[in-house]
Amino acid sequence: MNCKVKNRHRLKTKDIKEMLSEIKSIFDQDFFDINSSVEIGDLEDKKIVFVDNEPSFMYYKKMIFFTLHGLNKYKPKKRFVVVDMGAVKFVTKGADIMAPGIVDADKTISENDLVWVCDETHHKPLAVGIALMSGEEMVEQNKGKSIEIVHHVGDSLWNFFAKKN
Repeated sequence: MNCKVKNRHRLKTKDIKEMLSEIKSIFDQDFFDINSSVEIGDLEDKKIVFVDNEPSFMYYKKMIFFTLHGLNKYKPKKRFVVVDMGAVKFVTKGADIMAPGIVDADKTISENDLVWVCDETHHKPLAVGIALMSGEEMVEQNKGKSIEIVHHVGDSLWNFFAKKN
């Protein structure tokens, strides 16, 4: 792949504090502190946030959320959706998540929240997407699209950073 991170620059302490506050308001957890090296840059259509040189977060439609690399590192306890093993091969190809494939979800998820998707056996992060219904509805519904995928294992963002490691 022939893309690179553009406009990468270090954030000021004030901006890091705001980011920490925004992340804590979503996850009720701290994942890094004010002394971390935090940079932001553009990769394709997303703003990527690097924490101590790792691509840990991204902005999607002005909302901050984990990249898959960040999910693997920090292991948040909120905004998760668990899919059955039959759905995994479709999710890793970028398919949106359908309600019948969901076995569990964070009950606090609201429609339009960014969420992360994992498999039921290993709880490994597979994708990040936008909830099209609440967490409770995801578990209760037997039909319909539940999550629109924006980042998944094997996509250009994943592959770009997988090659760097």
